[in-house]
Amino acid sequence: MFFIRICLMSLRSLTVHPLRTVLATMGVIFGVAAVVAAMAILEGMGSNIRDNFASMGTKRIFVTPAIQRRSGRFVSNFDSLKLEDAEAVAKCAGVQYAMPQVGSGATIKFRSKTTSSKVVGATEIYPKLSNHEVREGAFFDAAHVRAKSSVCVLGAKVKEELFAGRPAINEEIKITGTSGPRTFTIVGVMDSEGNVGSEDLDRTVIVPITTAMDRLFFLDSVQMIMVEALSAEDEKIEDAKTAIKRELRMQHKIRAGKQDDFSVQAQRDMVQQFGQLTAILSVVFYSIAGISLVVGGIGIMNIMLVAVTERTREIGVRMAMGARRTDVLQQFLIEASVVSFLGGAVGVACGWGLANGIEAVTRLFETITTMSSVIVALAMATMTGIVSGIYPAWKASRLDPVEALRYE
Repeated sequence: MFFIRICLMSLRSLTVHPLRTVLATMGVIFGVAAVVAAMAILEGMGSNIRDNFASMGTKRIFVTPAIQRRSGRFVSNFDSLKLEDAEAVAKCAGVQYAMPQVGSGATIKFRSKTTSSKVVGATEIYPKLSNHEVREGAFFDAAHVRAKSSVCVLGAKVKEELFAGRPAINEEIKITGTSGPRTFTIVGVMDSEGNVGSEDLDRTVIVPITTAMDRLFFLDSVQMIMVEALSAEDEKIEDAKTAIKRELRMQHKIRAGKQDDFSVQAQRDMVQQFGQLTAILSVVFYSIAGISLVVGGIGIMNIMLVAVTERTREIGVRMAMGARRTDVLQQFLIEASVVSFLGGAVGVACGWGLANGIEAVTRLFETITTMSSVIVALAMATMTGIVSGIYPAWKASRLDPVEALRYE
């Protein structure tokens, strides 16, 4: 009961100078808001990436041109992978499918309607590898790829923007690439899929890779070879990666001891890299938040020292009436922790609003504010108040009651 009375006295003392209390909590508010917003962004981004990778399956391997240092700069060997490399990879042990792929932005036009989209050059196994089904019509086949046919399959959003509710199959559109506008016949429309990573699959147009390379973008190499292994077991994935590296080194005639001009990464490797990136971002965000909390703690300490000076006579009266030094110590510690806790509560609300604002502006992923992040933020705020209030509370408890009563 006596402890509750001390708490009530602490709250009353804070209401005497409300502006001072608010100013003392500003640093805590900013620090907690930064913690909550950062955790919501990282949690949302992580959840989005994990869901996207999960939707792609667990057997995916990516072969891309290697990044090398030339003249002090990091550059990519854009011409290191060929169509023949994809054919060789498809025959490697442990590989089920291998698909070469290129892609670039282009303008898509149907009569008077125009939209921008990413044009992806792929082979007939694209639906199997991307887990992306055809909703209308059919996907192009191997004969279209060999013949470099001018056929295409539209993403759901592209079809909606150009045709609305009208049928699109067998209609002709113009795709403007590096070579200028080319006429393509629509043979299919993909089902709605949404985003995979930063790429919106519904805003893509898929064409035969030979057509994309020779007639749209004038390319003689591929940007990536997407591979699906036979098994999702870690050991089998590593065996498939080893077989792919061995085959490509033979294809590219790379001597022993020389660096590969390609990179082979399993999907799980990319997930691990993302986890490392998230850890680095967490350190950066929390460092910024920690600095704000330190500044807030200094502000609370200054305010509490001023309060001790202003209330010296009050402290003397309380001690003269029987209050112990521990009672005074508790009162000032409670005041400091209440100030920081209230600042933390406001900071949680501000951080939640900031995270939602970032989500609304960027529209890249959903931010997720978890209960654990709220609890951590409030605990950090309260601990900041307690640590900052220790010295002022100790100073107040060490006052001489006689000298305190004489203080004017």
